[in-house]
Amino acid sequence: MSVSEGRELPPDKARVYRTARRIEWLTIGYMVSAVVLLYLTLGSSQAMKAAWWEDLLGLLPPAAFLLSDRFRDRDPTPRFPYGYHRATSLAYLSASLALFALGGYILYDSVAKLVRFEHPPIGMVKPLGLGPVWLGWLMIAALAWSAIPSVFLGRAKLPLAAQLHDKVLYADAEMNRANWLTAGAAIVGVLGIGAGLWWADAAAAIVISLDITRDGLTNVRAAAADLMDSRPMRYDASTTHPLIGDLEDELRDLAWVKDARVRLREMGHVFVGEAFVVPVDDADPVARIEGAAGRLRVVDWRLQEIVVTLVHQLEPPDTSN
Repeated sequence: MSVSEGRELPPDKARVYRTARRIEWLTIGYMVSAVVLLYLTLGSSQAMKAAWWEDLLGLLPPAAFLLSDRFRDRDPTPRFPYGYHRATSLAYLSASLALFALGGYILYDSVAKLVRFEHPPIGMVKPLGLGPVWLGWLMIAALAWSAIPSVFLGRAKLPLAAQLHDKVLYADAEMNRANWLTAGAAIVGVLGIGAGLWWADAAAAIVISLDITRDGLTNVRAAAADLMDSRPMRYDASTTHPLIGDLEDELRDLAWVKDARVRLREMGHVFVGEAFVVPVDDADPVARIEGAAGRLRVVDWRLQEIVVTLVHQLEPPDTSN
């Protein structure tokens, strides 16, 4: 068997992680500036308020990433013999629940204002003591700042999330890349008010709230599945992670193995699990178990711990979800 050693990232991945950490700090600085600009131009637009809330919530994933970084790599203790890898999953779940809850609230509030036929005004302002300017233009400028840089930040994070198998980083990247939808909907709402279409503002806010709710629900489901030890998925939840099949093939290549099956569960960036092996005979079981465990450990850096057990036969595979 193999036991957890506490340090989850090899040197090359640790360098990638440091890059991701720097980008997340940059994201927080940028998002704070976007939140401040949106707040200063908020007015009474429901779409602007929804965009402001989404940018404010956009601070949660990078904050969760950085907070989990303080715990994920601590050494195992008697109380936590598996280490603290799941700090990443807990941070992911907390951020996702906040997204989902707020998306639902904005949806309710926007629909209520639409039903009540509220007409939000956008007046003239004198920024920095200059001549009067329609507040809508300042809103649009603030929305552009909240959208364009975040698209590039999202693109920078996606390959890092793939290399690290980091779902928090991936969720953050997807939120950044989707910000153009939020900003675009809010701009349409602001222009709609300027054109006399009072309902455009609430309609844009509803579109934004649905996007927030969808992101929150998707991420809540993924985080909850990880914490319930579901079958490991790729970082983007697109397919089952191929490591299970790779490990089973590695075991079946051993001359003394008749059949094998691997069961894994996800713990943040890494996997732990068990391998059940049917041997062709009973010769030298201890050496075989230790050799098989060592062979599996070098297949993929994500495999933090594997316990090899010899069995007489395997149960038929369960093909249900």
